[in-house]
Amino acid sequence: MTQRPHLARPWRLVAQFGLFVLFPLSPVLAQGTGRGDAAREIRRLRASSNAAIARHDTAGLGAILAPNVIVVSSNSAHIDGRDANVQRFAEQFRSRPDVTYRRVPTTVQVFAPWGMASEQGRWSGSWTDGDGKVSIGGTYFAKWRQLNGAWRVESETYVPDRCGGSAYCTVVP
Repeated sequence: MTQRPHLARPWRLVAQFGLFVLFPLSPVLAQGTGRGDAAREIRRLRASSNAAIARHDTAGLGAILAPNVIVVSSNSAHIDGRDANVQRFAEQFRSRPDVTYRRVPTTVQVFAPWGMASEQGRWSGSWTDGDGKVSIGGTYFAKWRQLNGAWRVESETYVPDRCGGSAYCTVVP
């Protein structure tokens, strides 16, 4: 079958143009795959941290924290450093035996060239207080950083948008 030259040329030009446009973008497209892998890893680490909190495993929850992590809690306490954050959880596990917290990421965005990522989502917590069961939750934001090839939380901020079940919720921090 013979092709008509006047029809073959436009398709050849489109194909060449497509390669011309897409070839320079190939590193960007490849980065997308890396970002997807990083986002999946961050979500996996968050799930691991949630499981550690459910087990009251301070070493497990501390494993995702950078040494210099900064956390702003739902009651606006500023906790600086991994050790201080692990100690705060240990105190909560002792004083509130049924305490649990869960973070559910809704968005993870990775900036691969700088080894940084943001995580946003919903969080919830509960424990039994002297006058009832506290149920609290809201939104959170976490900044992740790749340190020596591993993703670690560099900062977290928790903002409550609901609290009920106990007088704990009536005291403004």
